[in-house]
Amino acid sequence: MNTTVKTAKAPAALGPYSQAVKAGTTLYLSGQLGIDPKTGEFAGDTIESQTARSLENLAAVLAEAGYGFEDVVKCTVLLKNIDDFAAMNSVYEDYLKETRPARAAYAVADLPKGGLVEIEMIAVKQ
Repeated sequence: MNTTVKTAKAPAALGPYSQAVKAGTTLYLSGQLGIDPKTGEFAGDTIESQTARSLENLAAVLAEAGYGFEDVVKCTVLLKNIDDFAAMNSVYEDYLKETRPARAAYAVADLPKGGLVEIEMIAVKQ
């Protein structure tokens, strides 16, 4: 049986999907933009501020389900501008220092609400 995960510590879904779905011991986290859940606005206008907020949002969803970054096995990073790759990486590394999950990063034509970055994750409890 699948379980939907929801927390007010991360922005609500912008459409007909869940913040995360737990299937067995695997947690599938929907992409998170750099939106502050308290204000509904982006946490800033830089790739660094939006990456940090995206990861804070993901941390909140992980915690709600009883997981942490140490359980993350796969990430996908969507960037509005591939030139932001190095700056995104510097923030990303602060959050996933020792975890080092598998990852893909892509430049995309646009992101919801004009965001600069969106990150999704898959986590597994051993």
